[in-house]
Amino acid sequence: MNKIVREHYPVANLPEDLREGLAAGATVRVVLEVEEATSFVAKAKLETWAQNYWALKPEDRKPMSSEELAQQMQLLREADRTPISTEQAVADIRVLRDEWDKE
Repeated sequence: MNKIVREHYPVANLPEDLREGLAAGATVRVVLEVEEATSFVAKAKLETWAQNYWALKPEDRKPMSSEELAQQMQLLREADRTPISTEQAVADIRVLRDEWDKE
């Protein structure tokens, strides 16, 4: 993750919306982190992994090791996937089930 840190940064140099509520002569610590790139890269890695995994025949798919599972969990966190409620998950599954029943 890219990160820029500026210690003792003058409040006067901040954009107006960030200066609000701060004393004019004060200094602040400014931390800038690029999140979108990390999230984008993590999402791309997850999509690539999923495509490769599901492209395999079921008998060729191997269980994930604990290390691989930990890596996937980390990617999910970095991808900033918003968790859904149980009710929403059930509703989504019912919609899919109904689509399959129509075929």
